[in-house]
Amino acid sequence: MNVVSLFNGMNTGRQALENIGIKVNKYYSSEIKTYAIELTQHHFPDTIQVGDVTKWREWDIDWQSIDLILSGSPCQDLSAAGKRAGINGKKSSLFFVFVDILNHIKSLNPNVLFLQENVGSASKLDVGIMSRALGVYPVRINSSLVTAQLRDRYYWSNIRTKETMFDLVTDIPQPKDKKIFLKNIITSGSVNREKSLCIIERYIGAVPKTEQAIQKFLINRVDFGSYTVVSENNLLRPFNKIEMCRLQGFKDDYCDILTTSKAGSLLGDGWTLPVIEHIFSFIKK
Repeated sequence: MNVVSLFNGMNTGRQALENIGIKVNKYYSSEIKTYAIELTQHHFPDTIQVGDVTKWREWDIDWQSIDLILSGSPCQDLSAAGKRAGINGKKSSLFFVFVDILNHIKSLNPNVLFLQENVGSASKLDVGIMSRALGVYPVRINSSLVTAQLRDRYYWSNIRTKETMFDLVTDIPQPKDKKIFLKNIITSGSVNREKSLCIIERYIGAVPKTEQAIQKFLINRVDFGSYTVVSENNLLRPFNKIEMCRLQGFKDDYCDILTTSKAGSLLGDGWTLPVIEHIFSFIKK
């Protein structure tokens, strides 16, 4: 397959395709975060970096040859954790750039497949706007079925669809519950929850540097927002890099070349690998 991945992040789409045995010919990645690009090229050096998504008309791509386009457009204006500016907010409105690119490819290759992801806390109004723009309504999948993390997300795709009385909907069945619990994935210590709350992009970066400040910070935020913590030696700690990788379904060493802060940023802002593998498993080979 020839693939275009917008807002590529840590390259979950490529890893998922590889994991389920779908051969990738050319993989074009649109990403501007330097350490996201660094991680992508570390694992897949043949990835073709094309840069800023808003400059897509300048990209050197044979659009007619594209088989699959991926988009995890920014969720900050849609999420309950954000300011709720909505789909027309400064960041989340980049969704419409994806729509423009998708429609351009469709005009050349009507059979192109697509996957768009966004937060489960998006308003019904915004979900409706996005669904009408894409011509299909989403499936809602929580990563808790395949990892130890509560991560509720919408997925719009034409990989498999069905028609209802009024609409076309994404027909991806729910993945089988693997019954993975938080206690199973921590490297040490103990937890008082079955599942972690959703990791967010700022999970690690916001933690203070001194031990006293860290403890005060975490005590005030235990299970508040997105801070699920681990208790160890009578102290609280945030998740380490290995645990965060496991919460998103990646191998323990996947982010070894990054600092914990950078890994937390990418994992918190990324896709859950086993969910994407599940969705891609319905691509007709």
